Amino acid sequence: PFSNNKGEGFENRIAALVAQDLGATVTTTWWAQRRGFIRNTLKAGLCDLVPGTMAGLEMLRSTRPYYRSGYVFVSRAGGPQIRSFDDPALRSLRIGVPLVGDDGVNPPPAEALARRGLADHVVGYTLYGDYAQPNPAGRIVAAVAKGEIDVAVVWGPFAGYFAPRQPVALTVTPVQPQTEGPMPMVFDIAMGVRRDDKELADAVNAALGRHRGEIDAILAQYGVPRLD
Repeated sequence: PFSNNKGEGFENRIAALVAQDLGATVTTTWWAQRRGFIRNTLKAGLCDLVPGTMAGLEMLRSTRPYYRSGYVFVSRAGGPQIRSFDDPALRSLRIGVPLVGDDGVNPPPAEALARRGLADHVVGYTLYGDYAQPNPAGRIVAAVAKGEIDVAVVWGPFAGYFAPRQPVALTVTPVQPQTEGPMPMVFDIAMGVRRDDKELADAVNAALGRHRGEIDAILAQYGVPRLD
């Protein structure tokens, strides 16, 4: 739901909105979000702005957040409705979790499940998958609909977009509580520029503020779960 080369993602649309406000033209640099992503794009001078970054990343200068979302549980409407990693029902379920990066880095939900001794119940789904296939990141949500797994723990915007597009009814429930020990389950999402580019950051901040209502409407169209 974030972007594609046709400009159909919500990040495409928000970036275009900001660019129009600034009297600029969007030129897109594509790079897989794996290790070295910022180094090979923003820091290499291939682009000036990266949307959809976690606010406060040390390697960037972050703009003001334009939405806040978190991890959610996705399950079939008639199945177990999980809200917490401490729900005892998880001990009898197949639990899908995303794997991030080419080295299979564990996201916060995988760590939370492992600490509870639930690793044997986990089924991993890479966020990247086969680029020849459409929407590889949606495979984990489709797996819930097909019954391959009983529940998935997914980043909210993925779930909010892909869940309504399945052939069976799915429910999307924010993970509670919003923190798991030292790990947050909820994140503020901003745009990032080079650390020394305060002028651009200030200009983008002003544009984000002026178009707050339009950005909210775009996010709602794509079903992004909001925890602002």
